[in-house]
Amino acid sequence: MLAAERHARIVAELERREAVRVGELAATLGVSEMTIRRDIEHLEAQGLARRVHGGAARPADVGFADPGFAVKSEHRPDAKSAISQRALELVRPGATIFVTAGTTTFAFAHLLASVPDLTVATNSIKVAEALGTPSQGGVRTILTGGERTASEALVGPLATATLAQLHVETCFMGVHGLHPRAGLTTPNMLEAEVNRAAAEAAARLVVLADHSKYGLVSLAKILPLDAIDTLITDDGLSEAALDELRQSVPDLVVAPIA
Repeated sequence: MLAAERHARIVAELERREAVRVGELAATLGVSEMTIRRDIEHLEAQGLARRVHGGAARPADVGFADPGFAVKSEHRPDAKSAISQRALELVRPGATIFVTAGTTTFAFAHLLASVPDLTVATNSIKVAEALGTPSQGGVRTILTGGERTASEALVGPLATATLAQLHVETCFMGVHGLHPRAGLTTPNMLEAEVNRAAAEAAARLVVLADHSKYGLVSLAKILPLDAIDTLITDDGLSEAALDELRQSVPDLVVAPIA
């Protein structure tokens, strides 16, 4: 079994249980206890596990579950509004952009109708709804196909195949977690693949993430922090956190919450 497979199995066990034992993992995965200890050390460095006596535990700041769009949409609306207003300043008339799924990007999508001659590609059902239709004064919208997730995203081979054919100026991305070591993460592995493909299709990556996302690690890694061109967050982060982010992100925008 490859190391990546073992790591995924260990993380899956921590998704089901708060802690796992080295001996149990070694027997289940058919490797030595020393190998499992090295695996746990690697996962700890990624922020996905915490070494404890005799095994590994789930870190307190790791979120594996996707609570769904309706639940997340109720969180921090003022911060999402402030971030969206600053993101709108980066969209020029006549641009072609990609907007990923998420409740912050959903708030951002409601503002895009004010930009003339705009084309938006998205894998989000909710973002597409927010954009309206051209007959209603909305923007030109391209919706990828794919399997629907709890966060109203379209994922899977069809979505990534569509993105492989696209070239856009900017990808505006929402994330579940923003961590100095683990980077950008999401609970859904297929959604992580689609988000990576969206970033690859874009000349510039802009991440929209309120301060509550900082320090949080979820199951699937999307990209490292240094892949971000611009990060827009709110003023809830400490100066220490902002300084840490500036070490990896060349353009950090802080939107004050009114």
